[in-house]
Amino acid sequence: MSEGNANVAATTSTPATAERLRITEIFHSIQGEADAIGWRTVFVRLTGCPLRCVWCDTEYSFYGGDWRDIDGILTEVASHGARHVCVTGGEPLAQKRCLILLQRLCAAGYEVSLETSGALDVAAVDPRVRKVMDLKAPDSGESARNLWSNLEHLLPHDQVKIVVASRGDYEWAREAVATHALDRRCMVLFSPVHGKVNPRELAEWIIEDKLPVRFQLQLHKLLWNDAAGH
Repeated sequence: MSEGNANVAATTSTPATAERLRITEIFHSIQGEADAIGWRTVFVRLTGCPLRCVWCDTEYSFYGGDWRDIDGILTEVASHGARHVCVTGGEPLAQKRCLILLQRLCAAGYEVSLETSGALDVAAVDPRVRKVMDLKAPDSGESARNLWSNLEHLLPHDQVKIVVASRGDYEWAREAVATHALDRRCMVLFSPVHGKVNPRELAEWIIEDKLPVRFQLQLHKLLWNDAAGH
């Protein structure tokens, strides 16, 4: 092969290599939270996360996984025949090519959501994607990682989720909603940590304080008694 042909071969092979992601799993289930709750959904779980929240229920996604090309990921997603796709982790934005996957899914006509920790910049996420962005309360152990500038990139179809593990977390969350006018930006979700806060108690706090937030329980934990992932 001549040098010129070798260069052409290298150029044409680059995109396939570049458009790969490390994937922990792809599975078809029922969306258990946020505004798409109850819909059949294909979940694409990316590997890796820079955070270590103490109540994390997907620690198995921190390491390992398999490299998959984006074309192959889209083929598997399509095989399930679902309209909704959730890209999750770990922290999916820890892999920069996640942005390409999100764009490709949107272009294919799916209703796409992104579950992200709120610690990494969301500015470049395709605006068609519904961002479900955490704000980490103190008991998570990672509240110092909140990237508050992300609030400026939230769109009305996005959601902010605050996971509450104690009364102190609740009071922090209540203050965050008021200080940053979160409910004027998008939907705000308060969710109790499984086994830490009684769901009824959190609901009563929200009612007592007349908060402009949406209470949520993770539906998958109710359906499958699943306290460790899907």
